[in-house]
Amino acid sequence: MEFRWNEWNLELIAEHGVRPEEAERVVENATRPFPMQPEKGKYLVWGRGDGSRLLQVVHLLDADGTVYVIHSRELTEREKHRYRRMGQR
Repeated sequence: MEFRWNEWNLELIAEHGVRPEEAERVVENATRPFPMQPEKGKYLVWGRGDGSRLLQVVHLLDADGTVYVIHSRELTEREKHRYRRMGQR
């Protein structure tokens, strides 16, 4: 899986304390029901970043299938609870 990083998206995820490697791991290891498509062209994935950290990653797919991350942050407590209820660990 190929990812496209530039100054804009690197700075954006860094504001939320997320490293590119973490965001990539979440997307690469997505399991059902992820990725979800909340809007046309945007994909949302929840998953494990570093250690026990649970992250949300929103990304686009370029025409060639390259992943372009546009947002990433740690899940809220409510989202973590929901994620665990989905059977995710």
